[in-house]
Amino acid sequence: MTDVFEGTPTSSLQSKWIWFAGLGVLLLVCGLIALGNLMLATVVSVYYVGMLMLFGGVIYLVHAFQVRGWDHVLFWILSGLLYVLAGICAFVNPILTSAALTLFLSLALVIAGVFRTWVGMRMKPTKGWRWIVASGVITALAGFVIALGWPVNSLWILGLFLAADLIVQGSTMIAFSLGIRNRN
Repeated sequence: MTDVFEGTPTSSLQSKWIWFAGLGVLLLVCGLIALGNLMLATVVSVYYVGMLMLFGGVIYLVHAFQVRGWDHVLFWILSGLLYVLAGICAFVNPILTSAALTLFLSLALVIAGVFRTWVGMRMKPTKGWRWIVASGVITALAGFVIALGWPVNSLWILGLFLAADLIVQGSTMIAFSLGIRNRN
């Protein structure tokens, strides 16, 4: 059995276990707060996406003036402007943006689920192929359920995903910190 910490300074990680635990507790608490107010968590996640889109749009616009040839400049300027407009939309109307993002999320889950199911079916003689198919079916069903509740569920779906991610990440960090603390 190989050592997970092989090639890493184990004692350095062990001495910092409390920082991992602290981060885990912080993430867990943030996840529970988000779970307590899913609509606010949805708006926060829309604002986060909006900031990223604004930043990306500005980068595209700056990049546009580094490219030679008007046909290329026009493409980068249009891309940058679309990103900036989408980012502004996220701040001006976060509810509309959350509806659009929720619809995109449901479509992405359906497509990913169908694709994963197809891949699992193609692996049929391989042991464990049913797990891949089951995973694909569950993912596609999640996408369908989200799509069926759209647009009403767009007020809380993104917040639920954010809360779930924070809770899982927090729990993982706490488990990791306890694992490295107790390592002999």
